[in-house]
Amino acid sequence: MLNKFKNCQAFTLIELLIVMAVIAILVGIALPRFKGMQDEANVAKANGELRTLKTAIESYVMHNSGTYPVTKTTPCVTYLNGASPLIIDNVLYDPFGATATTEYNYICNGSYYVIFSVGPDGTADITGISAAGVLAGANDDDAYATNGTGF
Repeated sequence: MLNKFKNCQAFTLIELLIVMAVIAILVGIALPRFKGMQDEANVAKANGELRTLKTAIESYVMHNSGTYPVTKTTPCVTYLNGASPLIIDNVLYDPFGATATTEYNYICNGSYYVIFSVGPDGTADITGISAAGVLAGANDDDAYATNGTGF
């Protein structure tokens, strides 16, 4: 009976450990790439939603005698989602916001506005808007839409 097992081929413990180490290395290489792809998808989502919000703000202005929404905190909930006529059906939330219900930031000086996402770093770098353009910090990664000029 012992002769049955003499010709069996099996993996040694060393071979199994080497295979597991190679798989661990490949997973370690792949995971950061997937994280980068998620950030890229969120940037694309934010850019698309910002274009939608820019159109919604312009529609609001046309229906309200040239008056821009003035709030900095909740432009969607306060003005666009509850407007008459209805401008947007759903509130759009910043994919990089602190919570799942964080709206996009909005700054208006009466003539110009900028609506923006905080970007992958989660920090709002845009500080305002003037006739010269959007005012931002040096490490800006915010996605934005404006009726003024860019940087």
